[in-house]
Amino acid sequence: MAASRRGLCRAFHSSPRPAWKRAQSGAGGRLKPEYDAVVIGAGHNGLVAAAYLQRLGVNTAVFERRHVIGGAAVTEEIIPGFKFSRASYLLSLLRPQIYTDLELKKHGLKIHLRNPYSFTPMLEEGTLSKVPRSLLLGTDMAENQKQISQFSQKDAQAFPRYEEFMKRLVLAIDPLLDTAPVDVEAFQRGSLLQRLKALSTLRPLLKAGRTLGAQLPQYYQVLTAPISKVLDQWFESEPLKATLATDAVIGAMTSPHTPGSGYVLLHHVMGSLEGMQGAWGYVQGGMGALSDAIASSATTHGASIFTEKTVAKVQVNSEGHVQGVILQDGQEVRSRVVLSCASPQVTFLELTPQEWLPGAFVKRISQLDTKSPVTKINVAVDRLPNFRAAPNVPRDHPQPHHQCSIHLNCEDTLILHQAFEDAKGGLPSKKPMIELCIPSSLDPTLAPPGCHVVSLFTQYTPYTLAGGKIWDEQEKNTYADNVFDCIEAYAPGFKSSVLARDILTPPDLEKIFRLPGGNIFHGAMSLDQLYFARPVPQHSGYRCPIQGLYLCGSGAHPGGSVMGAAGRNAAHAVFRDLKSM
Repeated sequence: MAASRRGLCRAFHSSPRPAWKRAQSGAGGRLKPEYDAVVIGAGHNGLVAAAYLQRLGVNTAVFERRHVIGGAAVTEEIIPGFKFSRASYLLSLLRPQIYTDLELKKHGLKIHLRNPYSFTPMLEEGTLSKVPRSLLLGTDMAENQKQISQFSQKDAQAFPRYEEFMKRLVLAIDPLLDTAPVDVEAFQRGSLLQRLKALSTLRPLLKAGRTLGAQLPQYYQVLTAPISKVLDQWFESEPLKATLATDAVIGAMTSPHTPGSGYVLLHHVMGSLEGMQGAWGYVQGGMGALSDAIASSATTHGASIFTEKTVAKVQVNSEGHVQGVILQDGQEVRSRVVLSCASPQVTFLELTPQEWLPGAFVKRISQLDTKSPVTKINVAVDRLPNFRAAPNVPRDHPQPHHQCSIHLNCEDTLILHQAFEDAKGGLPSKKPMIELCIPSSLDPTLAPPGCHVVSLFTQYTPYTLAGGKIWDEQEKNTYADNVFDCIEAYAPGFKSSVLARDILTPPDLEKIFRLPGGNIFHGAMSLDQLYFARPVPQHSGYRCPIQGLYLCGSGAHPGGSVMGAAGRNAAHAVFRDLKSM
């Protein structure tokens, strides 16, 4: 690395104090002995729940064990001068009503929309072509068809029909995200009033069925079949199928050939930004800026947020009702209700007194599938990656493909499947699936002039390695070196541009962010752990076996990703219950 180029990367000035801290300065920032509601964890869902409750007049306090809020939606300057979205790194799925209800733009949220949004370069070694082909997808359908026609004219013609097919499924499923699942328990054992209320939860489900109409069997297959089977029915070219399949397996210990992988794809295409369906974007200042905006909305209305305050135990009175929490420093904080943004495992197996939980419930929670394939690598570089399939222009200015999710080792679904097979055997993938993003291509505030931050979301890496090995520094660096070798094949010179890197394997993600097994969704997004069964059957409506205890994180319906729906839905369930207490 040339010293002159390193000199381009000048250090930043320190960031201003977040708005949420300024908003709760003074009396609002002092810990009180009692609140109406306590939220465990300042992940984005916990912050959303607190913001809604406070707006509804419920005096709420949030306790976060780390020094920074946001959970996995966090910005950290782990390398001096470079601001990383250290875990989650893209925004799309945050529910539109949360933007408006919490006035997030007013509280500083700025989003950089990405168009184009997907770039899959080919290697094509040994071909006559001097510049390898690539697949660039965006919002312009005609341009998408032109790109796809490089690989298949038939697929270019089919792509608009596929997009419309998926949009209809999104239209049907989308309303289900904003309501609690059907309350089966109320139907079985509830009073007449409870049964009538439960009937109202059926409406979104019935509406979804009407929206899908006669095509319901085809849509059922999308949700239950392997995504490879679904895509084979639509397309013939592997680069297109593999690119689309990445959204079906990302963050999941599944192969494109795994039944049910289609739902995860749907989960990643049902978002919208600024009214644009399916759009993804970068948050200016990193994902932590989103968490700061939500926190600012909450504290402006009177909520209190405390960092470096670890909850050690949920307190339950002699009648089996929550009465608050005990912090790690021994301080007791009383409350009428407690909402946990922590995972179901942490909430029920570590924080809740076991004598108040049914044995069958505890057993189900302990058996949840939390396998994770993800190793996240955050990289500081002194120049933009220069892809063979799309060479950089003079002066190193970002080009359209630099703002995309850049898919490497994704030319064929068989490559993805083999990467999965490696991990099944306890080995990191020899040819890992890599999603490379360069948020500083649109947001220059993240890196010093002339430099960039690179996010590498890679899989598959098992939590437990074969042969008794552990994820020590040697194993982590060996894997990261292999990832960098793969990138080098597509973008020669990448390795020499690297200034520093931060490697987060599944055990690291678990330790730092308390993601069980390193799972970014708090648990697999498989059909047996969704809707009625999230986190477990009979308890999918945010309420728990202990009265006054609620789950409001990604382990609750509708699941993971930065959408805020679990926090919003749980807050409304809490408010309804508080009115009847």
